[in-house]
Amino acid sequence: MTAHIECAARDRPRFEISDIVRAHRSALEEARPLNIDQRRALSAIALCRTAELGGHLDVCTACGHQEPAYNSCRNRHCPKCQSLAQEKWVIDRLARILPVQHFHVVFTLPAALRSLAAYRPAVIYNLLFKTASATLLEVGRGKKLGALLGVTAVLHTWTRELELHPHLHCIVTAGGLAPDGDRWVRSRTEYLLPVRILSDVFRGKFLTALRREHARGGFTNFDTFAEPRGFERFCSTITKHRWVVYAKKPFTGPEHVFRYLGRYTHRVGIANSRLHDVTHDHVTFRTKNGKSITLAPVEFLARFVQHILPKGYVKIRHYGLLAGSNVKTRLERARALLRAPIKSPEALATTWIELLLALTGHDVRRCSRCDAPVEMYPLSHTATDARARAPPTC
Repeated sequence: MTAHIECAARDRPRFEISDIVRAHRSALEEARPLNIDQRRALSAIALCRTAELGGHLDVCTACGHQEPAYNSCRNRHCPKCQSLAQEKWVIDRLARILPVQHFHVVFTLPAALRSLAAYRPAVIYNLLFKTASATLLEVGRGKKLGALLGVTAVLHTWTRELELHPHLHCIVTAGGLAPDGDRWVRSRTEYLLPVRILSDVFRGKFLTALRREHARGGFTNFDTFAEPRGFERFCSTITKHRWVVYAKKPFTGPEHVFRYLGRYTHRVGIANSRLHDVTHDHVTFRTKNGKSITLAPVEFLARFVQHILPKGYVKIRHYGLLAGSNVKTRLERARALLRAPIKSPEALATTWIELLLALTGHDVRRCSRCDAPVEMYPLSHTATDARARAPPTC
């Protein structure tokens, strides 16, 4: 997408995380240190779609109606900047999807590992990606299936209460390409791989990788490992319990797979729509099953920032048939065997204007009052209040 100006939602939420950031960020920084990625993300969220970032003025050529549209921050942790990116991602994936059933498999790290994940997030999350994907591919190549699976994995780090809870959502093909590449091996309709075996293999691979990382000095100065046998006691603790691997029922159709996964790919810790009440003293937001939780604003922001990933960290990864090295070879072979269509017609929508029109039915090139064409003029950030937010309509 060539433009970074996004239309404000017509039904703008009453409360926004950006308002909480502007009001309480200084108190948060007094209470706890923030790394550079967290500071940058908060700054971007606070300025998103405000006059301070500039924008353009839409002027109707017929009725003369004028309406400002402010630039978005495009930060991936901003709850206002993900809809179009998500839709573009879904369209790109639909062009490659295989016409087979897919399973949704979730790998969750045990609670005892959360403190280490908070200390070295990139290291632990990389180990989660590496070991969960290796588990799926290894068990897939085993005697129960004997084929190369296709896997797309998406990292999530939160619960509905915004607590730290690292887990990996994996969309896995219901079957795979045979080792010799001459046929597609289908899995059972209601069953992919033994969950108990996945759990045991995942735990073993992760512990091996964790020991290797510790031996390299990857967790220097972590308090729990300060004592001579601290690391071994830690490993013993996380080994005692069965690690949670959950496999959901297969999807109804291949296109539904990535429509569903699109809900996860560009989701941030909490959406503005979940904010129920915000005052100077508290933030109340919805969790699940009709419940809600109330936190002090600083505690709310403290929970929010722990889910801000390091700059450039890749949270969506592809393995097996979908790995980059296999896209032009094994994946194409699988597509040929399955007689998969070349690409989805939806791929025709490529610009942000076309995507927005497809998503909402709203054409930003036309007046919101009389539907006549509009002309766009650059809008200086000095023209209006720097704290102004985007208008409720485009």
